[in-house]
Amino acid sequence: MDRSRRRFLKILGISTLGVGTISSVDLLAMVGKGEPVYNRTPDALVGKRWALVVDVNKLDEETTQKAIEACHQVHNVPDYGDEEEIKWIWTDKYEHVFPGQEHAYLAEEIEEKPFLVLCNHCANPPCCRVCPTQATWQREDGIVMMDQHRCIGCRYCMAGCPFGARSFNWKDPKTTYWKEHEPPNPTYPVRSKGVVEKCNLCAERLAAGQIPACVEAVKDTKAIVFGDLEDPNSEVRELLQEHFAIRRKPELGTNPNVYYIV
Repeated sequence: MDRSRRRFLKILGISTLGVGTISSVDLLAMVGKGEPVYNRTPDALVGKRWALVVDVNKLDEETTQKAIEACHQVHNVPDYGDEEEIKWIWTDKYEHVFPGQEHAYLAEEIEEKPFLVLCNHCANPPCCRVCPTQATWQREDGIVMMDQHRCIGCRYCMAGCPFGARSFNWKDPKTTYWKEHEPPNPTYPVRSKGVVEKCNLCAERLAAGQIPACVEAVKDTKAIVFGDLEDPNSEVRELLQEHFAIRRKPELGTNPNVYYIV
């Protein structure tokens, strides 16, 4: 058990025993933030509000799989099959991705088409507000981060996320999946049992001047485009001005930063 986790449990235990009353705000202040730092290169990509635009019309089965495999290989996401699903990016049907926006006369092509889904890196992320250790937090550029070393496995963030964008490690990937398979990316850490994980919008790649892995994998098709929403000359802004796009569950007020051109 790492120092931050022990410290949180110690503080929680003191509060429970009645030694003192500690508010949730005080608790977070005592635990601290402890953000992992990626060493930025001179070519690091810097933005004010990163976003993705997914052009559904350019995504076929092959392109979709390329994006998923690229993400999962770069981040050493274990594949347990149907036994236990760990996912950073995956596909789902329109009715599940955009509930409330479906109707009886929806085009069959859209109704049956697999939609790529991932963490929406919301401008107003509820997952960050409910995390007791600030293992998940929002960067100034809008990316919602996840620090598995600070995660205590309470899964409040999973309950708070309305998009099902997080996975919980019920098993220890180190002694199960990665015991039989070699992690494809030795530079990215393998997670532990009892922690939550999700898409981090390839923060480690941005620090090295690289675009997200899913975008890189399908860059020839322009099916997924990455850019800064605050930059009026960015490609994402141009696409959103030229095409009608929708977002997931906009009525919840989380303000997702993943847009879908349909």
